[in-house]
Amino acid sequence: MPAATLSRQRRFVLPAPGDTLERIAARELPQLAPAAAMEQLQAWNLHIFLMRRPAGLLTGCDVVFVEPPLAT
Repeated sequence: MPAATLSRQRRFVLPAPGDTLERIAARELPQLAPAAAMEQLQAWNLHIFLMRRPAGLLTGCDVVFVEPPLAT
């Protein structure tokens, strides 16, 4: 039986204790201005912004995508 190959997965992080979206944006997207990095995170992580109260609240088990969806 041939070995299975895994497809490339979208990059993500799990929040560390005390992490905020601003900290994740600065750490994971340092090439972008802070406001632009936050806009990208918001666009890629609608589940955090639309389904949470308050919007943007992080928990330790959240998946925070740090790159756009992969083209299929």
